[in-house]
Amino acid sequence: MSMDYSSVLSNRIQEIQPSGIRRFFDILEEMKDTISLGVGEPDFVTPWHIRDAGIYSLEKGFTRYTSNAGTAELRREISAYMSRRFHLQYDHAKQIVVTVGGSEGIDLAIRCLVNPGDEVIIPVPSFVCYAPLVSMAGGTPVLVSTRVENEFRLTAQEVRDAITPKTKLLVLPFPNNPTGAILRQEDLEEIAEVLRGTNILVLSDEIYAELTYGQKHVSIANIPDMYERTIVVNGFSKAFAMTGWRLGFLCAPAALMEQMLKLHQFGIMCAPTTSQYAAIEALRNGDRDIESMRDEYDGRRLYLVEGLRRIGVPCFEPKGAFYVFPDIRATGLTSDDFCEQLLLQEKVAVISGTAFSPAGEGFVRCCYATGMKDLGEALTRIDHFLQNLPKKQPQGVAL
Repeated sequence: MSMDYSSVLSNRIQEIQPSGIRRFFDILEEMKDTISLGVGEPDFVTPWHIRDAGIYSLEKGFTRYTSNAGTAELRREISAYMSRRFHLQYDHAKQIVVTVGGSEGIDLAIRCLVNPGDEVIIPVPSFVCYAPLVSMAGGTPVLVSTRVENEFRLTAQEVRDAITPKTKLLVLPFPNNPTGAILRQEDLEEIAEVLRGTNILVLSDEIYAELTYGQKHVSIANIPDMYERTIVVNGFSKAFAMTGWRLGFLCAPAALMEQMLKLHQFGIMCAPTTSQYAAIEALRNGDRDIESMRDEYDGRRLYLVEGLRRIGVPCFEPKGAFYVFPDIRATGLTSDDFCEQLLLQEKVAVISGTAFSPAGEGFVRCCYATGMKDLGEALTRIDHFLQNLPKKQPQGVAL
């Protein structure tokens, strides 16, 4: 007798659609000589002094569990880092938990806050995990579409229009994946004014906080009256090129952290010990690494935006993360068709904007965390692809 797995699996998990990003990677794995602008991770290797600290911890035999929240030494360094880089003060003993990547931190926050029926406001396009995690917690994702005309920034009016008596949480995924959008201090102040007088909390995903260009990142937790209602998610993957080490952290008011730590204790126990020792070194001596990698990304960012515009692809200039989000509507293709045809015909991988919500239709994500030589060749191939497209009536308007 064969099992009817659909009858035993959770209804909620069966209703969740798999990530749209993975479909392109599955095709990519079968192809050779492909240039990928799809993978959202640094192309840099973790700096040697950070790797060396992890290796040394293994040589010393530091292979046991740490405390659930992470080593006190690491949490002290996180506290000092948040104060030094972002002017935010968190008590290492009560307000910081070390997580398995920023993704676990997002999951912890959502599961600890959202009751069945609660609504969570999520600006889109944005990273793929927020809405599924809200649904898995029994909540209702309320997707708010940001607009290219506003450089994909979330406005206070858009927040105000989305709030209902059921609203529990606002997700702020800025600097943004996939658009590269940031929120300026004045944007945050206006959003804060909307939230004052409510019980709505904020989940601020700041994993790209170190990767901003032309202006420093500002957290909504810096805005008056917002610290008490904000959970900050951050980590080591993007700023320190440590994606495979799987290490992030949460910062939040103690009363919220106490509950999130319980879920972390039962679900995870603690983050990887070796990664924690590497992270201590990253925080103590990694500021120059951040600056050098960011400078390299900045040059690539400008090169790619300029190159796309030169070959006739409209693209606003992103101010954060390491993505550009060009407008491909004038080709007459859907985002999915554009990505599939570009991959099959020219062997260049980019990600459909619809992987990040329906609001991404008409756009694609290109990651510039790759070398300049590959960026140049990718632009040549994209240009060739566009020149050989059948001429169609444009659907969009060039910016």
